[in-house]
Amino acid sequence: MGYTALYRKFRPLTFGEMVGQEHITKTLKNQIISGRVGHAYLLNGGRGTGKTSAAKILARAINCLNPKDGEPCNECEICKGALSGSLTDIVEMDAASNNSVEDIRSIREEVNFLPTKAKYRVYIIDEVHMLSTGAFNALLKTLEEPPEHVKFILATTEPQKLPATILSRCQRFDYKRISNEDIMKRLEIVCKESGIEATQGALSIIATLAEGAMRDALSILERCVQDGENKIDEEKIKDLVGIPKATFVNSMIQAILEYDVENALIKIEDLLKEGKDINQFIWEMIKYVKDLLIYQTTKKLERYNEEELAQMKAIAETVSKNRLVNLVYQLSELESNIKTTTQKTIMFQAGIIKLCNEQSENQEEIEKRIEKIEKYLKSGKAVAGTVNTNHSMQSTTQTMSPSKPVTTSTQVIANTVNTSKKQTTTKNFSKNSDEYWPQIMNDLKQNGKIVLYTNLLGTKAKEINDMTVGIEFPNGMTSFGKAVLEKQENIREISNLVSIACGKEMQIKYLTQIEKQNQMTNEENLQNFANESDIPFHIID
Repeated sequence: MGYTALYRKFRPLTFGEMVGQEHITKTLKNQIISGRVGHAYLLNGGRGTGKTSAAKILARAINCLNPKDGEPCNECEICKGALSGSLTDIVEMDAASNNSVEDIRSIREEVNFLPTKAKYRVYIIDEVHMLSTGAFNALLKTLEEPPEHVKFILATTEPQKLPATILSRCQRFDYKRISNEDIMKRLEIVCKESGIEATQGALSIIATLAEGAMRDALSILERCVQDGENKIDEEKIKDLVGIPKATFVNSMIQAILEYDVENALIKIEDLLKEGKDINQFIWEMIKYVKDLLIYQTTKKLERYNEEELAQMKAIAETVSKNRLVNLVYQLSELESNIKTTTQKTIMFQAGIIKLCNEQSENQEEIEKRIEKIEKYLKSGKAVAGTVNTNHSMQSTTQTMSPSKPVTTSTQVIANTVNTSKKQTTTKNFSKNSDEYWPQIMNDLKQNGKIVLYTNLLGTKAKEINDMTVGIEFPNGMTSFGKAVLEKQENIREISNLVSIACGKEMQIKYLTQIEKQNQMTNEENLQNFANESDIPFHIID
């Protein structure tokens, strides 16, 4: 007798042997016991979840000469004929290759004949969504009102492709993905009966790779014993399937999170030398980051050993959840781009380099997050917690020379405090720019103006003339800092605080190193001209 694949050899022969679909098998058994079997069934679900197996079992059970608790005996003449394929009353048809109108018309002609041996003539149509429109139309009438001796069992992975007229004529059963635990239990039985030695870690990896399909799990198991050795461990599976080791994935993720481009490129070279599939590697990276998020929340993971968990713990304690979530989306986008290109290696290298580039973070998104922090700090709760500190968080009610008073964020906070405490305090700034500028910086920080504060760090203030104060940037401005500081509301905020410090309305001007030199040169030229002409000059910017 020829070799039989494991998924065929261990195909369930009864409803009780089916894995993970108890909600369906229980209903079908009850219908058989009570004699209320429908004329048409639609079995829908993912690949390898037991649709075809259930159809075969149901076909035998309704025709079995000695059924027991809704199960076929698999010993009577009808059951043995069905199992061997010699029983002509159970017809299995693959709609992928028999999808024409003529194929369905032949069924319509056959249904008028009584079954030869069995009680019912059963038609099992697999992948029924592959039928043509004409074939569906030809099947409609027969499916709706078949003869009493005919039953239809349709199976599909894509029910959305079936016409509504077909769906409405069938009892629909949706098969769910089989859990990893159920797959592992079934694999243990198969290994025991086949003389295969497999570790729990190996079975766990197989169950994960199967993605809810029992047939896929058995195919992977069979592939692992094709070398003649009936021993399976984690490393063997990873080598055969092409899965990179967890430590390798860990080092790549760590390089990305640390913006280490050089180390990431070295890992890519190692990956390509070993001949690993790029798409599979990106998928493993996505799953690893997902597991990092789970570990941060639950502190538990089943498919990793102690050494790998220690590596994950080291990363999980140093990175935020938002960063990991963004990385999942970025890797998913990279995977999608690689699928549509012929230059997979180049796209992969470029994508990893981009992920390792610290400047690739979305600056607008960062600004929005900081603004949210500011809003929270300026909310009622933030004020309540701030006024009790020892810092100078009290508002300024200082009278200024301009007729129109200047309103600042500190004054708004002060008004809230004054409403509850019925008292007013005054903030006193020094008249010297070298002294009042640090006070203004501290005031911005304490009032939650984190965006302004961080982008003004290291700056100095210097009065250019009677109406303008220059803010010097010794290290220059970043593009992000320039975008923030040049916003009108931020310019008004700084101008208001400077005006309060100077006791009169003042304007501000941002000075980089080049602008500072040009400013000094212009002032010196004008001053020299004024001295030579003996004319009083007031330099106004």
